[in-house]
Amino acid sequence: MPIVVNLDVMMAKRKMSLNELSEKVDLTLSNLSILKTGKAKAIRFSTLEAICKVLDCQPGDILEFVNEV
Repeated sequence: MPIVVNLDVMMAKRKMSLNELSEKVDLTLSNLSILKTGKAKAIRFSTLEAICKVLDCQPGDILEFVNEV
């Protein structure tokens, strides 16, 4: 998939666990885990906004387009 999710990288930079992020963005642990592993097919802007607020980052810090030529 050409969209890479770097959520684990941002969480490591902020020294935040998946459980802690889950509580702060009010998202289930399983849904957040699906997003973190790159298995999600979509993400709501409201969810992305909440994650960015908690991690103090930009959407581009979490999502990356990789051209697979």
